[in-house]
This record gives sequence, structure tokens and C-alpha cells, in this order.
Amino acid sequence: MGYEIETPGAAFGVPDTPIQWLQYLLAKYEGNLDRIKRFAEYYEGDHQRMMFAQAKFSNAFGEAFSSWSDNFCGLIVDSVNERMKIEGFRMADTPEADNAAQKIWERNFLDADSNAAHLDAMIQGASYGVVWWGEDGGPAITIESAENMAVQYMPGSRRELVAAAKFLTDDWGRQYATLWMADAVYEFETYDGDWVGSSEGIPNPLGAIPVVPINNRSRLTGDPLSDLDSIIPLQDAINKTVADALVASEYAAWPQRYVTGLEIQEDADGNPIEPFRVAVDKLLQAEDPGASFGQFEAADLGNYSTLVTMLVQHLASASRIPFHYFLQGAVIPSGDAITSAEAGLISKTRERMLHFGEAWERIMLLAFRVMGQDLEPGAIEVLWRDPEHRTEAQHIDSLVKKLSLGVPRQQLWEDAGYSPSQISRFTSMLEQQEKMQEQFPSINPQPAKAAPTAEEEADKAPRGNSENAAREKAGV
Repeated sequence: MGYEIETPGAAFGVPDTPIQWLQYLLAKYEGNLDRIKRFAEYYEGDHQRMMFAQAKFSNAFGEAFSSWSDNFCGLIVDSVNERMKIEGFRMADTPEADNAAQKIWERNFLDADSNAAHLDAMIQGASYGVVWWGEDGGPAITIESAENMAVQYMPGSRRELVAAAKFLTDDWGRQYATLWMADAVYEFETYDGDWVGSSEGIPNPLGAIPVVPINNRSRLTGDPLSDLDSIIPLQDAINKTVADALVASEYAAWPQRYVTGLEIQEDADGNPIEPFRVAVDKLLQAEDPGASFGQFEAADLGNYSTLVTMLVQHLASASRIPFHYFLQGAVIPSGDAITSAEAGLISKTRERMLHFGEAWERIMLLAFRVMGQDLEPGAIEVLWRDPEHRTEAQHIDSLVKKLSLGVPRQQLWEDAGYSPSQISRFTSMLEQQEKMQEQFPSINPQPAKAAPTAEEEADKAPRGNSENAAREKAGV
């Protein structure tokens, strides 16, 4: 049995049927789409096309700079995303990483897709994880863009969903939609411009919406925010200033010359005739002894550079990205200076990891529920790689000091950045090494021989002349 869905925007109360929920979420999706795509365009460098520039810009350059943009938006997002790496998951009651969670992670290609999820969340404010049964009966986790999703939260909740929908358009223009409800999942598609679908959905054994929003910069009220939300006005200002500098370099950087006391010649129509063709290899001369030549000072383009530098400093402050990432002063700090300069970036990264980690834990709880294991909230912990970049010598030195404090080796391996699979191999390799040392004691490392003390040196008998006599006998 099928039905047609009313056009989006039809008046009705609180949705209480799949038809109404799809209609409501479609209107919500279409209302947010332009804003979401705008953030993606700025990240990719497809910025606003100089709507504020003078006509001289187009007259001077035409299409020469049509694809140009001084893109800092990509740098601001990538500098955080490159420091976020999930190493694995750990059950709350066990010290080691969970092998079952690691297998779920790897079989769903989430080493790569988790990076894309974080990237899209920071660009567009949110991305989404969807959990369902795979073809083999195991948990299948897919990552969806905000450009394809719309969700509705329960009244008063920032985590529990009432409904969620995914919208896709194929290469032939036909649209498809999947609606998730707590009790069932519904499939729809467009036919002759109308949405149609089955009135009977697929049962949802999870008993919950299998969609988890991965929100960026979550607030107590309002929608999650893009990292570019406050950056775009500064990016536009930088683009305008550089565009003005390009126009000035064409029209004002070349010294303008003038001549006085020279009679103006006109053509047959009364239009003044240009008396000189000014060029680098041309010499200006006039027969009139009263003619005088001169030139105006060229425009100082350094003023534009100063303004761009100021705007980039504001950009760095607003985004908490270190100044040396923008090559301010062209001096790269080192040692403690770079640690201090990157403190804001590290704090920003850890804050993102906190919110993203909560979403990944909920996704893994749903994945275990697909496997028939209903775990309690908080039963899974995300293991993140340390976002702070340090030299290998500094890192190992700090780990050795932690070892002297009694920190277990397994924790130190995690802090060193080894993956759960590597740590698992370390344990078996150490067991094999101990067995080999028991069977072949000679392979054990021998302690270095201590240097003799001053008292031991003093107790030695003098060598006398016996050594000299031996040398004479040997002819040395």
C-alpha cells in the first residue's frame, strides 16, 4: 500500500505520523542547506566573489583572478583536525583496549571516516553516525554529512532524538529519503515530483533512533556552531584588502607623469590627442621651451600589507591558531616558545575531543546493541592520541620520568602513541622474550663493569721496570 506526501510547508500540528515527520524534516533540511553549503565553500576556498569590489577590478583583470582566494579557512580547520586521532576504545572495567570494539571500528573503515566526520563537524557544525545491521549481521556504521541529514530532538533534551531523516539525489534527479523512528524505519522516493513510499516501515529492533549527531561547539541552547562562523567576515575583509592592493598595483603603483606649458592638440572631432606614448624605453621631449615635465609619487602598497597583517592577527586570535601558522614575522618558534604558542590550539583540540568522544561512545553503544549486548551508558571510553606535538627526545624523557613514579608500562605505551594492536603485540612479544631469556641466559644483557675506585687503584702493586724490560726484549 502506498501514499503520497503533502508538499513541504503544509500546515499541521506536531507531527505524529511518518508522512508528517518526513514533511517536517524535509522543510527543516531545505531551510538549513544553503547555510551549511556556504561553510563548505569557504573551507574549500570558494569564497564570496568580490561583491564589494570596484568595477575597476573587473576592468583591470577580467577573469585572471576569478578562481583566486587567500584561503585561511582551510588552515584553521585542518590545524585542529590533524591533531585528533582515535586509537581505540576501552571498557570502563578493563585497563586494556577492547578487541571487539577495535574490530567494529576497523571493519567499518572508521580510521579514515572518523577523520572525515570530525572535519565536516568543524566545518558545518555537525556530522552524523548511523548504526544498523550489515549484510553479515554485524554492526554497520556509516558517517553522513549535514548536507544530507535533518534531525529533531526531544523537547528539553540535547541528545535524545524523536526522528531523523537522510535525503539523497541520484544522477538522474530522483530524490530518496530514509526516515528513522524509534519503532520503525521508512523508505521514500520521488515519483513525478511527489514523494511516495510504503505505509509499513521496517521494524527497528534497537528501540531508539540509530542516528547520533557529532556536534561541534555544542551549546546549551541553539544549534551547534561551525568553526568558520566567526571567521568568514575576517576572511572576506582579507580578500577585499588584497583585491584592492591588486587594483592599486595596476593603477597607482606606476608613477603618473604630467607636463605643463604644452599646447593641447585636438583631432577633427575636437577630442584631445595624447601627445606621448609613455613606456619604460620611451623618452619624453617637447619643442616648446616653456614645457615642464614632472611625476607624482607612486602609491605605497605597504599600507595594504599592514592592513592584511592586522586582519590576520585578528584571525589568529579569533581562531586560537598560533601566529607562526600564518607565518607572522616569518620566524618559527622552537622549544618552550612553541609549546607556549600552541597552548590555545591544544586546549581547543581537547575541547573538540571531549564533545566528539561523547558521540563516538554513543555510536559504539549502539553497535554493541546490534550485536546483542546492551551496555550501560559510560561503559565505553574513547582512547585519543595525544594532540600535543613534541620532539621524540622530550616525549620519551617524560615517559621515563613517569615510569620512576610507578606508572604501569601499558599506560606509558598508550601515552607514547602506540595503537591498541601494537600494545597487544608488545605483551605477547615480552612473554616470548622472557621465555628465551630463561632458556638461554647468555643472551641476557650483561651489566657494564664498574670503573675501579680510587682506593682500588691505590692498592695495586707498582709495575716497576719489568714492563720496560719486556719491551726491550721484544725490540719495541
